Amino acid sequence: MLPGQDRAARRVLWVCMAAGATTLLDQAVLNIAVPSMRQSLDASAADVQWIVAGYSLAFGLALVPGGSLGDLYGRKRLFLAGMAVFLLAGVTAATGGGPGTLIGARLVQGAAAGLVNSQVIGTIQDVFHGPARGRALGLYAVTAGVAAALGPPLGGALVAGLGAGAGWRSCLLLSAPCAVATLALAARRLPPPRRTARDSRLDVLGLVLACGCTLTLMVPFIRTPDSGGEALLWGAVVCALAVLFAQHQKLRVRRGRQPLVHPALTSSKPYVLGTAVAMSQFGSSLAASLVLTVFVQDGLGLSALLTAAVTLPSAVAMGVSSALAWRLVRRIGPRTVTLGLALGIAAALTGAAVALRAPMAVLPLALAGTQLLAGTASGLAVSPNQTQVLEHAPAEAAGVGGGILQMAQRIAAAVCLSAVSAVYLHAAPGRSGGDHARAGYALASCVCAGLLGAALVLSLLRRTGTRTRPSLPTSAGTSAGSGAARRTGPRW
Repeated sequence: MLPGQDRAARRVLWVCMAAGATTLLDQAVLNIAVPSMRQSLDASAADVQWIVAGYSLAFGLALVPGGSLGDLYGRKRLFLAGMAVFLLAGVTAATGGGPGTLIGARLVQGAAAGLVNSQVIGTIQDVFHGPARGRALGLYAVTAGVAAALGPPLGGALVAGLGAGAGWRSCLLLSAPCAVATLALAARRLPPPRRTARDSRLDVLGLVLACGCTLTLMVPFIRTPDSGGEALLWGAVVCALAVLFAQHQKLRVRRGRQPLVHPALTSSKPYVLGTAVAMSQFGSSLAASLVLTVFVQDGLGLSALLTAAVTLPSAVAMGVSSALAWRLVRRIGPRTVTLGLALGIAAALTGAAVALRAPMAVLPLALAGTQLLAGTASGLAVSPNQTQVLEHAPAEAAGVGGGILQMAQRIAAAVCLSAVSAVYLHAAPGRSGGDHARAGYALASCVCAGLLGAALVLSLLRRTGTRTRPSLPTSAGTSAGSGAARRTGPRW
């Protein structure tokens, strides 16, 4: 049953869920088509890196500006504009004749997706209140997560059914009908635009510094520096921009102006630690999915359709466990996230052991079993964690709060995709197959388990900071919590 006090609120949630599914499906479905796309376009490794990771880069860059603009000027127009650009850029990418066209179209499409998703989070924060807000955010996260998990199986089926040349183009066109439907629904059902930020002046310098910091942090992981000196230079620029941004935000607060990053976000231990948990989990999940796809196709020489069959259990398990997670949340609260992360570690380590020890005849089936466990773990961790994080974003910074969370995840995705895939390729160079590929996948899986281990520690630390958090506001803007709620922590 959908949350919400009336039918109009539930219709808004359907639009938000459709937007999340459309934009994340578009990214996930392409991963499995990378080998055929590279061959069809005669693209270099650098071209492929920009086609795949450039979407996340532009997505991340657009989130915080999009959230801030939505808080200032209302969300509906920005949502519609972003979805329309997303649709046009997707069609351009699917019909492009060379790597340059595809890279440019994917960058534009990623920026449009970031603009749309920042409005989605803000809209949910605006429309839903109290426990209904938590359920709505959870359903949005579940829908987006399941769409991302379904991407590889769908992509594999398209490549296998249509062939290498038409298959990867169909993967890029898959989101087009979804975008058209979402546009039609949004035009009718999203609430009229209204300003939620208290200060009408846009923090332009803060936006520039935030985007510059994000860009300089992500680019070196997409285009590997040629030398150690160049890497140090990128790092120095990131640090300098981060310091300037922090000082600028403090200055705006002292002058009585609204900073880009609301003080309630940076001062909230649950928000900061929860965002860090989301970064580690999201980066580990995407990296593990990409390495598995490369391992099964290039390392083991199996078809795209069989690769899709291996990855499908993850999507199914995530959908089921996400639907059941809220029953578990009512029983054990935030420990649900910790349990999910622990299961994710077990799944990654089991995958490493299977890759090293399982006979080739049963290896695909065994890997599918580990994906079943991994999907279950993601369903328990993703949406409850996101809901708990966004409960700490004030109404006047709902868009920015959601944008920062998603931007952090995109940064983690760029870093982890680059680092974990490099670990695999170093241990299994080229189409080596056999023991080299198995060892590479096992090592990469252990790295992903380590990332989830870091998230597990952060999740345990966060629990100590949520017991005294004020209760959630009601739709009237007053405190909804009783004394018992204040004693026991956030309402789930």
